[in-house]
Amino acid sequence: MLIGYARTSTTDQNAGLEAQLRDLRAAGCEKLFDEQVSSIVQREKLDEAIQYLREGDVLVVTKLDRLARSVAHLVAMISEIEKRGASLRILAMNLDTQTPTGKLMLNVIGSVAQFEREIMLERQREGIQKAKRDGKYKGRKPTATMKRDDVVALLARGAKPLDIASELQISKSSVYRMIGEMG
Repeated sequence: MLIGYARTSTTDQNAGLEAQLRDLRAAGCEKLFDEQVSSIVQREKLDEAIQYLREGDVLVVTKLDRLARSVAHLVAMISEIEKRGASLRILAMNLDTQTPTGKLMLNVIGSVAQFEREIMLERQREGIQKAKRDGKYKGRKPTATMKRDDVVALLARGAKPLDIASELQISKSSVYRMIGEMG
């Protein structure tokens, strides 16, 4: 049985999720699991998809980055998939781990993808440092402190910190921090 897994990082990427689901259906997937979460958090639907796998099944994803966030994570996923007697297919790469060549290619491609990501993050950090030195990077505006007057006014009216946080759409820790700074 072909089992599809689709993921986007945020809920505002509906078109990307729909495109993945369309491609998985076109590939013949009979069962689909999808979610809209970052790859760095627990992905419950991915766990469900892997738990659903049986001997001879194939887990299908459209692209490698929808599945794993590092080579170590990829190796762990493949190990878990293989423990169940199943395999992995990545549509965009026309790659299938049912073959020794497919397994080799996946490990090589996974290593290259991780390398590219690490290089990109290094360049990003260097760019931020340079911008800070040049006085062009100041980080994001502190949204909670911009609402200090509103926090003070609501506190004066007797509003509770959690209600203030909810109403002003700031974190409760920001409200408590401002309260601490006042007194």
